[in-house]
Amino acid sequence: MASVTGERIAAIAHDLLLAEGSAAVTMRRVATLAGLTPMAIYRHFPSREDLLDSVAATSFAALARTWGERDWSADFHRQLDEALDLYLDFALGQPHLYTFLFTEQRAGARRFPDDASASPTLSVLADALTSGMRVGILRQDDVWELALVISATLHGLVQLHAGGRLTAPEAEFRALCRTALERVLDGVRA
Repeated sequence: MASVTGERIAAIAHDLLLAEGSAAVTMRRVATLAGLTPMAIYRHFPSREDLLDSVAATSFAALARTWGERDWSADFHRQLDEALDLYLDFALGQPHLYTFLFTEQRAGARRFPDDASASPTLSVLADALTSGMRVGILRQDDVWELALVISATLHGLVQLHAGGRLTAPEAEFRALCRTALERVLDGVRA
């Protein structure tokens, strides 16, 4: 269990990352914002990587809770549509955190296929697809590969949008993501 000071340090690092990106999170800067000496922060986090890993773990857990709070068997299409909206809200609304979590190289990041089932966010998508297969909306297929294809498609579109390669206004971009998701799912509909 983290100490109160450790939690405060991690929260400061999270807020700094959210506002300015991971490059802005330095041990000295976080210590200063926390009112600590530069060396005191190392009692709580032995390295910058450990601090960023803590931020990543907390952020992924929060996303998994938010994205996973649904009954996939209730109305699969509506639930999937709502989950896509939550994903896009996060990607477009918190671009620095999104980039840190999903595109920056990190030593502690999960790797496909070895860590797929341990991914708190990919697991949400895999659960949705499994439910769709169970109720007969989608045909039986490799859930993890399908989750990866969907994830890669959406991440790719978000990166193109963030890089200015897609100039559509947000509403049109969201519609494009919805269309791309449907096109992938068309290949596995029952």
